[in-house]
Amino acid sequence: MKPFLPFARPSIDEQSIAAAADVFRSGQLASGPKVQAFEAALAAYVGANRHVRVMTSATAGLEMALEAAGIGSGDEVIVPAMSFAASANVVARVGATPVFVDIELQSRNLDMELVPAAITSRTRAIMPVHFSGLPVDMDALYGIAAQHGLRVIEDAAHAIGSRYRGKRIGSFGDLVVFSFHPNKNMTSIEGGAIATADAGTAALFEQYRFHGIKRNSHGEIDVLFPGAKSNLTDVAAQIGMDQLRRLDGFNARRRALADRYFAELEGYGGAVLPARGDEGHSWHMFQLLIDFAGRGMTRPEFQRIMAERGIGIGVHYPCIPGLTYYRDQGYRPEATPVAERVGRETVTLPLFPAMQDEDVGRVCRALREVLG
Repeated sequence: MKPFLPFARPSIDEQSIAAAADVFRSGQLASGPKVQAFEAALAAYVGANRHVRVMTSATAGLEMALEAAGIGSGDEVIVPAMSFAASANVVARVGATPVFVDIELQSRNLDMELVPAAITSRTRAIMPVHFSGLPVDMDALYGIAAQHGLRVIEDAAHAIGSRYRGKRIGSFGDLVVFSFHPNKNMTSIEGGAIATADAGTAALFEQYRFHGIKRNSHGEIDVLFPGAKSNLTDVAAQIGMDQLRRLDGFNARRRALADRYFAELEGYGGAVLPARGDEGHSWHMFQLLIDFAGRGMTRPEFQRIMAERGIGIGVHYPCIPGLTYYRDQGYRPEATPVAERVGRETVTLPLFPAMQDEDVGRVCRALREVLG
């Protein structure tokens, strides 16, 4: 029997393992020279003289970005109705109100045509997700933001290495947050980063991630505000640097695998395929929409049957307004029907750089056999 094929798997090479071991041997494990080197490498990769700071997760980064933008109680932030729960949770955690806007069916990105109608006198920011690595319509996004005087916090958790009109995500725009979770296109085990054009804001993130502490020229500390504790370790930073050197290769392989999926599923009417995008799409995930109710099957049953055939199937993501906390706050998933449908029908197929072309064929054959 062929080995089990998960829907995601990080690619950690022996060079990375050896380099991490050297950090352990050095005795410098918390934030230190490796974190500084990782930030410099990320800034060079993103380009355009951007300032980059790292932290323990993209979730921490999004929350810090909201705080740095001065968003809090009484404010509203526009977020997509279908994403990982963190997209809305961070807004709630700073005391602001998430305003859910529906998504486009195939891109799964925020529907920019619906955004203006969601803006009120209390709106302070738009926080889109570059879903699965496909950039949102940045021209429309920043045009709307400029017209209404809004901040933009790009949730680029899926989009490290993605490009919009030839420019890397993070090389332009307001505040851009990346994720380095093990399932992402590159990893530091856990971790995230924020890119900004403003050096002062970047310095502020250093305080937000470490207790609000600022040191004077003698190394003495002062606390300017009650910051968080979300500084990255040198061990994680070393892994991140080794992943960054391989990122473009990872993303090229992901694009090739996505192309293979499109070729294998050409003409197949049993599912809705994602938007294909262009060469700027970094393909963090490859997802289908399947009408399980119409097939007399539940999604967990489908996952179980595929698992029995040695294939892991993920679910990314539910419609956020349908989650218990948000229902209790008065939100209703039916108010964003596309997100509700995607949340109900979505499945994530295996996609990671170590996959072989035949693995894609294996997944698609099983898919056709199970669904017809």
